[in-house]
Amino acid sequence: MSHSPAPPLPATDTPTAPQGFAIRVVGAAAFAHLLNDLIQAMLPAIFPMLKADFELSFGQIGLIALVYQITASLLQPWIGLYTDKHPMPYLLPAGMAVTFAGIATLALSHSYPMLLVSAAIVGVGSATFHPEASRVARMGSGGRFGTAQSTFQVGGNTGSAIGPLLAAAIVIPYGQPAIGWFLLVAALAIFVLLRLTKWSVQHGQARLANLAGRHGAGLPKAKVVQAIAVVSVLMFAKFVYIASFTNYFTFYLIQRFGVSVQQSQVHLFAFLGAIALGTFMGGPVGDRIGRKAVIWISFLGVAPFALALPHVGLVATTVLSILIGLVMSSAFAALVVYAQEAVPGRVGMVSGVMFGLMFGIGGIGAAALGELADVRGILWVYQVTAFLPLLGLATALLPRTSGGKM
Repeated sequence: MSHSPAPPLPATDTPTAPQGFAIRVVGAAAFAHLLNDLIQAMLPAIFPMLKADFELSFGQIGLIALVYQITASLLQPWIGLYTDKHPMPYLLPAGMAVTFAGIATLALSHSYPMLLVSAAIVGVGSATFHPEASRVARMGSGGRFGTAQSTFQVGGNTGSAIGPLLAAAIVIPYGQPAIGWFLLVAALAIFVLLRLTKWSVQHGQARLANLAGRHGAGLPKAKVVQAIAVVSVLMFAKFVYIASFTNYFTFYLIQRFGVSVQQSQVHLFAFLGAIALGTFMGGPVGDRIGRKAVIWISFLGVAPFALALPHVGLVATTVLSILIGLVMSSAFAALVVYAQEAVPGRVGMVSGVMFGLMFGIGGIGAAALGELADVRGILWVYQVTAFLPLLGLATALLPRTSGGKM
């Protein structure tokens, strides 16, 4: 398995020097996110193999996803809150070392309980990665917060798209022990994060101080509660719907169209690749036209495609899934930056909450959808989840922030 070398980091950066968009720093954070999420995406990609090898139900598959995602989501906000007050940049490589241990455990698991333990260990590693890495991306933003966040996130989305392909090429043909090859990915990520942490220790806090005057005064407490409630609804709609694809799209394609497991992984890759592209586009557009406009487009623009998808053939399903991934994914960077503007000075906590909500909602959604699939069938699940993007109408209730165009 080969990967491109880690992007070089800038050698100098002083508090008095111009502090524009540090592309090599943001790029390194995005590359690390790619490696991290490549590993995370490997787990749902091998669900069909685990289901057959361990004779699991859809409900048990959903529980594996729930354990991983809930473990990650519960820890992230607390890690972010603590590191806002007590910076711990070396959590980045330490968290990836935990992920390394989780991969090794997964490769050697011989029982369902051990699969759950493996998922929990990988979840802990993810929980330590996202708040700190998102903070580093903001350090390098030079004030272009949406662009930095979308660049960081597109790294993760790209990794999520590559993960299933590597799983299909390496794990599916050779079985569970081949998961061990992903230890090389974790080792490369540890190396990149050690270099990124060194830059953060030397220059990151000075950059955050320089950016402190650019994020505005935030929202009053009552408006913060309203903003969090609306963002939670939007995150629910987005990530439960996305969970129906990342965890069950392969099963849907296999059952409805009779494709093979490996063919279904290619279709999943196309969807995840569209998510990566849409995420990258959403951040810069949000910096220009405003967060709220991007959120409106993301949810209501995808609704017709979502409603049509359960009623078309294989080719049209692929086309619609790509359009859905492209349009709906554009909202995430806008939602994260909107929340950071609403509660300034709490980058780690907000990032932890946002990524935690993403994992938690996705995990609960995956478990619930698995149970529904056992009872009503996977085709019925896709007919119901098609209505979720309509919850984007809640965007009308988002309060205006002072830090961005709304």
